[in-house]
Amino acid sequence: MLAKCKKWTEEFKSFAIKGNVIDMAVGIIIGASFGKVVDSMVNDIIMPPLGWLLGKVDFSNLYFTIPTTFDGTFPSYPSLEAAKAAGAVTINYGLFINTIISFIMVAFAVFLLIKGINKLKASAEKEAQAEAAATTKTCPKCFSEININATKCPHCTSDI
Repeated sequence: MLAKCKKWTEEFKSFAIKGNVIDMAVGIIIGASFGKVVDSMVNDIIMPPLGWLLGKVDFSNLYFTIPTTFDGTFPSYPSLEAAKAAGAVTINYGLFINTIISFIMVAFAVFLLIKGINKLKASAEKEAQAEAAATTKTCPKCFSEININATKCPHCTSDI
């Protein structure tokens, strides 16, 4: 039993020390921070002017109150905070709109990041292919294809 526990400990240590786990942890931490930045950008920078343009609407304060009694009346509250404080059941569609906009911004940022990484990869692959393919050159005198390391053309015998 002790040997099995020791083996598991060694396997876990090997797994935890690998770069992939550490890279993943760093990515999760950066992603969480990036999400907070995007949320702040949406809630504090984008939504206020958008709400102003649409007639001074505060999206974070858009909600629908569900009646708690069956008498057909819908309770009215001056704000979402007041409704929550009163214990009302609300559907917060304004907050949902903010969340959708945040998601779109994060998705677009990730798209741009992946697009940039793919462009860099393609550029590096193209350079590697060019280096691998460059095994021949053209003789400047007879225009024959010769080895890239040649100093004398085997076709016209001119010095290169």
